[in-house]
Order: sequence, then structure tokens, then C-alpha cells
Amino acid sequence: MKPDLFEAPDYYQLDDLLTEEHKLVRSATREWVKRDISPIIEEYAQKAEFPKEAIKGLAEIGAFGPYIPAAYGGAGLDQISYGLIMQEIERGDSGIRSTASVQSSLVMYPIFTYGTEEQRKKFLPKLASGEFMGCFGLTEPDHGSNPSGMVTNFKEQGDHYLLNGAKLWISNSPFADVAVVWAKNEEGRIHGLIVERGMEGFSTPETHNKWSLRASATGELIFDNVKVPKENLLPGKNGLGAPLGCLDSARYGIAWGAIGAAMDCYDTALRYAKERIQFGKPIAGFQLQQKKLAEMITEITKAQLLAFRLGQLKMEGKATTAHISMAKRNNVEMAIKIAREARQILGGMGITGEYSIMRHMMNLESVITYEGTHDIHLLITGADITGIPAFK
Repeated sequence: MKPDLFEAPDYYQLDDLLTEEHKLVRSATREWVKRDISPIIEEYAQKAEFPKEAIKGLAEIGAFGPYIPAAYGGAGLDQISYGLIMQEIERGDSGIRSTASVQSSLVMYPIFTYGTEEQRKKFLPKLASGEFMGCFGLTEPDHGSNPSGMVTNFKEQGDHYLLNGAKLWISNSPFADVAVVWAKNEEGRIHGLIVERGMEGFSTPETHNKWSLRASATGELIFDNVKVPKENLLPGKNGLGAPLGCLDSARYGIAWGAIGAAMDCYDTALRYAKERIQFGKPIAGFQLQQKKLAEMITEITKAQLLAFRLGQLKMEGKATTAHISMAKRNNVEMAIKIAREARQILGGMGITGEYSIMRHMMNLESVITYEGTHDIHLLITGADITGIPAFK
């Protein structure tokens, strides 16, 4: 395995805007990725397996619920710190970042925000420590961009609910101990339920044959007359706005994470271009390669500024769904374009597992689709600036 020589670009000296705590959090995450993820990730991606040993490390660096208060096992960090953690983890691999994103924003966030005190005390500390792993059930086989059309449902049965339905494309589901599941009650209103591993009728078959996020575990959630205790209902919010609020938090993390993938591709391409000799000089000395590299660092810098300002808005309580959609869409598109250009700079070597670029490129094909497709995020911005929704 080649040593991880990654050096993060900071063309506009954005480090000057970060606090010492931000830098310490980022440094701890970066060191963990270099030590524990980079040496193993290509092997796990090649064999399409999630490295479960990463769970302990993710918990130790505070990647599970970084912004959840310490009273519930979280690190009590701010949103910039959360973003930087996601950036550094995705620099290692999008699938590992997905694991942390789901645990933090799609499982711990709704339990903390919409749950009861009893639910918080029961689940959050174990999720923060990695003793419990979680997943988020919203997408269905026939309802992706239109989650309001979901057919998963639950009915009251005395002291419990009876849950039926299925969810698809669920990160972490094959090994999840708990699932935050969104389903309709008998009146057709969407609610969140905490479904626990071992409940009769609850199964989580794994999805195989993926060409993307190969080092991430993806699966289904199947509910066949699952008895869910009434105390497992999330009472704090219902309606479609409840799961969408969770997705806002996760998409915010993606906007930062994608920068990490782009940085890794850029750093790899820059180093290679300086070392690869053709026609008697490094290919970095040719105009077309400099054009590619200059455009890469420009787009990364723009994405960094976008994510940082979004983080400020989020901490001020001013970040809207439309703000987050713009950053998620822009930054993932930026990252996937950089991955493709970086692959070109490496030529044939760019498709091998000796370098990270092709793995990032394949991973980003999922990231550009999940938690709101590229087109849907564009239409969210369109609806926000015109006042006319185009997808209803």
C-alpha cells in the first residue's frame, strides 16, 4: 500500500477563518483517515465489503453525532466542526462518510430533535459510542424523489403499532441495530418510528452488485407485521417536514464531504503531474494539464467558501433547505468533474486501485443521486427563486 501523502489545498487561506478547535478536530480526523482508512480502503472497495473495524475509530474521533450535546454522548461541537469531520472522512472514502452521516444526521438527529427524553437517554449514548449502529428508512422501491407517496404504514393495535412495508437503498441497514423509519398512520400522516433489531418480522437484506459505494453496506428494510411499541414513536414532529429536516442536516454534511473527495483527486493529480515525465519534462509543465489543475483548485476554493458560509448560516439559524440544496448540488457536481479530470491526468494509471481517483469517481455517482437527486436540488433552487414549484 502506498503511503498516504495527502496535503489539503487552501488557496484562499481559509484556515484563517477557523478556530483552534476546528483545526484540532480536522487534524484528529485527518490523522485517523491516514492511519486507519487509507491503508485498507482499496482492498475493501475491491471486495465490496464495509470495514466494520472503522466503527470504533469513527466513534473515537467523535464522528457519530458531533453536534449532539455531551449529556447524550455527543461531542457538543459546532456545525463547522461537523462539516470538517465529514470533509476529512470523505477524503478517505464516500462510503465511510455515508456511514457517519447516516448515524449522525439521519438517526441521532431525529431522536434528539423529535424524540422523548427517554428515547434520547436510551439510544443516543449507545449510538455515539458505536455500540448501536443505525439507519434511516425513507426511500421505497417506488418512491424516491416523491417520498410523500410512500406506502409503508402502521396501525394501532392496543399497546403497540403494526408496521408493514419496505424501504430500499438504505445505508447501514445490513448491520443496523436501530432504524428510524418513516411511515403513514391510518389517517395518512407521516410519522417516525424507532424499529429495533430483533423485532419479529423485521429483516434487512443486503444489496449486492454495486459499482459505487462498494465499501459501504447498503440494503433494504422489510416490515412484515412488525410490532413496534408505542413508546418508539417519535412524537416531536410529524408530516413530510420531519424526515426532510433530517435530510437537511445530512445534505449539509455531504456539501462538506464532497470537497474532501475533490481535494484527494486534485492532490493525487497534482503530485502525479509533477512526477510523470513525458517529452522530456513533467506533464505539469504542459498547458493543458495546467488548465485542468488550475480549474480544479478554483472550483475547490469556491466550494470551500460556499460550505463555510453555509456553516455560518446554519449556526445562526438562517440556513434554509434551499441554501443547503444549492451547496449539496454544486459541491458534488464539482467533485465528480474534478475526479474525471484527475483521472485524465493520470492516464491509464487513473483506473487502477493503486490510486484513489476511480474509486472516488464511482462513489460520487451515488452521492450525486442520493438524498435528493442532482435535478431535484436544481428545482428546489428554482422553486425558491421563482416561488413556483416545478415538481408538484
